[in-house]
Amino acid sequence: MDGRQSTFAIVGVIGFIVLFIWKRLFDLPSKLFAKGNLNQDEYNHISEDVDSQQNREHEHEKISWFSLLAYRQTWAFAIGKFLTDGVWWFFMFWLPAYLSAQYKMSDTQLMLPIATIYCMTMVGSIGGGWLPAMFMKTGLNPYIARMRAMLFIAIFPLAVIFAQPLGHAGFWMPVILIGIAASAHQAWSANLFTTVSDMFPNEAVASVIGIGAMSGGFGGVAVTKVAGALFDHYQALGQIDVGYGIMFVFCGLAYLIAWALMKTLVPRFKVIQFN
Repeated sequence: MDGRQSTFAIVGVIGFIVLFIWKRLFDLPSKLFAKGNLNQDEYNHISEDVDSQQNREHEHEKISWFSLLAYRQTWAFAIGKFLTDGVWWFFMFWLPAYLSAQYKMSDTQLMLPIATIYCMTMVGSIGGGWLPAMFMKTGLNPYIARMRAMLFIAIFPLAVIFAQPLGHAGFWMPVILIGIAASAHQAWSANLFTTVSDMFPNEAVASVIGIGAMSGGFGGVAVTKVAGALFDHYQALGQIDVGYGIMFVFCGLAYLIAWALMKTLVPRFKVIQFN
């Protein structure tokens, strides 16, 4: 078993370990209440949420994807996913090729830079939920607070535009700048998903997110195809750095463009209600 195969095997085993731990710790609210791990107020709150959700599911017929496409809010989420999911996949898939082409790095030399970027993304993953909460404490409704947070977050990916101009200082400069942009993506994504539950009733949330996920998948394919064609073209010209420079400009601007389009489609907060 070579290095790559053992990596997949180790990750798979860790997944089963986590599943076993979760299985041991998880329990139904009624059993947690009986064991004294939930107080009466907590148990009542959980039970009310479950009953309310079940009642809504009985009251409403199944909502089709086609009917959801009639709402600007659906398109706002789908466009946000289309324009930004591809950026994430570009960073993850093309980073080794970039470091190899620009800095002649290979094999184990890539480990520390890539691990550094993944570690940096944890900051955005956790901090992304804190920022809108801070705005909500000032009295803003959840959607407006989230959009304000997303505008602030969308500024940080601009750092990656300077990855090529400053790359002469060594590979750590673009690695740090890409890490900042990747961390911002995680913060953006956490808030983008939650805009759906802000705008749509519970019975439509999963469907709208499904539409957005499909759109994000198409965005990932589009970015990968365009990037590949761009790199092939400029590599043939002996100017692969220009190809990466163009892609980094797109990655830096994608979030502000997505935010502007989302705000144009949904200028004011409005909760969708189905008859």
